Amino acid sequence: MGNLSTQRLLIYICLPLFFISMVSCEKEEVDMFECSGLNPTYTADIKPILDASCAKSGCHNAATAEKGINLSDYDHASQISQEDRFLGSIQHKNGYDKMPNDAPKLPESQVQLLTCWVQNGSPQ
Repeated sequence: MGNLSTQRLLIYICLPLFFISMVSCEKEEVDMFECSGLNPTYTADIKPILDASCAKSGCHNAATAEKGINLSDYDHASQISQEDRFLGSIQHKNGYDKMPNDAPKLPESQVQLLTCWVQNGSPQ
């Protein structure tokens, strides 16, 4: 009978821990911003941010393209911007690789520009 009690105790402890771990592995939803009057374009607003923080040697430039991500030109950047991982990573959401890697989160003003750029259809 003691063995059955031990099994029940393990179930009561392990089952909730299992469910908690499953929930914590989910990807957090990306934030959407109010973008009224904010119409960033790749050339004027986004490319300078990506060049300084992302599309550099060893990261997401054309030569390196870490994890298959090249952010060095409009065609590649606009294509990857349509994937959840782009904003999830930039916004430091759970379940995504936080970018820039080994650096602090981008300033909120840059995160907002990048998010509004995507929300507006990633215009050139």
